[in-house]
Amino acid sequence: MSDEFDALKAALRAAPVPDADAKAAAMRLAMENFDRLQGSTEAVRPKQDRPERAGFLQRGLAMLNALKMKPVLAATTSVAALLVGVAVIVPLSGKGPIEAARKKAPAEVTTLSENDMTALQSTAPEAAKKPQPKPAALPEADALAKAEAQNSPVVSDQTYADSQAMADAEPLSEEEAAMSGDQALADASPAPMPTGRAAAKMAMESFAVEAAAPAMEVAPMPAPNSESFANADANPVKVTAEEPVSTFSIDVDTASYATVRSSLNAGFLPDPASVRVEEMVNYFPYAYPKPEGDQAFRPTITVMPTPWNPNTRLVNIAIQGAVPLVENRPPLNLVFLVDTSGSMEDANKLPLLKQSLGLMLGQLKPEDQVAIVAYAGSAGQVLPPTKASDTATIMGALDQLAAGGSTAGAQGLELAYQVAEEMQVEGEVSRVLLATDGDFNVGIDDPEALKDFIAKKREGGVYLSVLGFGRGNLDDATMQALAQNGNGTASYIDTLNEARKVLVDQLTGALYPIADNVKIQVEWNPAQVAEYRLIGYETRALAREDFNNDKVDAGDIGAGTAVTAIYEVTAPGSAALLNDPLRYGSAKVPEGSSELGYLRLRSHKPGSAAGSELQETAIVPGMPVTDETRFAASIAGFGQLLTGAKYLGDWGWDQAIDLALASRGADEFGYRIEAVNLMRTAKALSQK
Repeated sequence: MSDEFDALKAALRAAPVPDADAKAAAMRLAMENFDRLQGSTEAVRPKQDRPERAGFLQRGLAMLNALKMKPVLAATTSVAALLVGVAVIVPLSGKGPIEAARKKAPAEVTTLSENDMTALQSTAPEAAKKPQPKPAALPEADALAKAEAQNSPVVSDQTYADSQAMADAEPLSEEEAAMSGDQALADASPAPMPTGRAAAKMAMESFAVEAAAPAMEVAPMPAPNSESFANADANPVKVTAEEPVSTFSIDVDTASYATVRSSLNAGFLPDPASVRVEEMVNYFPYAYPKPEGDQAFRPTITVMPTPWNPNTRLVNIAIQGAVPLVENRPPLNLVFLVDTSGSMEDANKLPLLKQSLGLMLGQLKPEDQVAIVAYAGSAGQVLPPTKASDTATIMGALDQLAAGGSTAGAQGLELAYQVAEEMQVEGEVSRVLLATDGDFNVGIDDPEALKDFIAKKREGGVYLSVLGFGRGNLDDATMQALAQNGNGTASYIDTLNEARKVLVDQLTGALYPIADNVKIQVEWNPAQVAEYRLIGYETRALAREDFNNDKVDAGDIGAGTAVTAIYEVTAPGSAALLNDPLRYGSAKVPEGSSELGYLRLRSHKPGSAAGSELQETAIVPGMPVTDETRFAASIAGFGQLLTGAKYLGDWGWDQAIDLALASRGADEFGYRIEAVNLMRTAKALSQK
């Protein structure tokens, strides 16, 4: 092919200059033949077998191959080169001869007919087939040729000279015209085309429309979701005569509620595995009776009708921690362990983390100390122990943190604990505050070994709390495990308001424990309670014998913290019983007592080497039912609705919303009305 074009190029340069009149006559005859012989008798090929953009150029090349005479071949080759320059280069530049001709020759324009527009749309790309403004008229081919030669940086003077030579060529003889007749063109492209000038105009208009159409935005690929949550199957209904004792560890984490809120605000129902009902209930502050004297905490028990089942009752076990005076609290040694891996670059991760930790600084006392350790591909100390009063230095160190690299979580924890131990002074509180999206993807080969490491540090007096940020790769399961083994809390922060709640309003409860290893055990009276189920706390269940074993770790209660646990109980003979009595079961049960059960609590004083302390309280009806217990019940219903509502019967979103609204109370911070609105959102999403 290259040899043929080289020969053609040499022939063009060697051709003598013909007479001007003869060239003009030849040009007219060539154009007449070109217009007359464009038709085709063959059917159009299926669309999927035709080129989408290059069809016009390919048919032109096929026509050139069919023409035999050198003068005609030279002329038509120059025209083809000219049209390629007009059709391809000009629309891309936006400054070529089309625009110039529109301004210079407004009287010499031809608008496209409806038939032409139909043909244009059939060959244009799909984006160009959308409704477009009516295209402006195009100038005649000779005006375009002159404008292109003058303005286009691609079409050379020699090309324009060739086009003029074609126009001045001698007319073809009848024999020469016959050689470029029907049979020759039939051997070219079988697809039909409009006549010469119309074809040129349509091709150029197609490129112009495509260039003018807005570029289609390509949606980014969604980030893969690698979230994992720590949860278990919902607690079943148990028969009191078979298993009268229920034992579990206290829990003051609130991460699940904030995660559920994040999902609902994003417009989708949360993963049921992310819903831990006890954390949703314990998210809210409650006005339970406060401890008296030197008590670390005070239990309060309330019995009320079950909102979703008139044949059962709810037993609300509330524990309210004491609130020490701020000026009496011991100094705090705090190590910020900040995840700066690449996954933390989103606005709701590291930037929000910096703002959140900045809010907390205003709540610290001048004698408190802060250090910062960051970890990504490797771990390093960003800020040595610094007095909390030096906020400028601390904020400056935070501002320098940037996301990048992988996540060497284990190495970061080791360094953070090392720094905390160096800061530790007897009588002071030392705590590592891990802030991360939970993506521990590097450096943790053995999670169990990591838990053992954290447990040993906990025994040495350094506790660990976890703050989760962002979605998409939230490793809730790891966060929960770290916090539970570190005698700390796990919170999820999705907004600055949540950061204020956790690190400002509830800072004392989050960082200052008043009771360690708090365990709850309830023995139910089979004469009063035939069946029971604990709502939530699936991941905190303990074996019955663990209650008296001080070596088994449990949860902690912070200063001023309120903790709620709810049981649903069913009396003997109730229509709500789900299990038939055993034929060979025990027939003798205690009688004559109004006690539903007996509550036992075990806990340690923080830092004390003495054994655990035991508190015991009978569970009896009689305490007044308040808005606090009713609202807690509405949130327990909310959580169960999100996870399948197995035990709720016909009770649904409307009833949960009505109960929450009726028991809102003062709602000083607006947390409860927020929960109502989340219920409304969940109702709407569940009806899709």
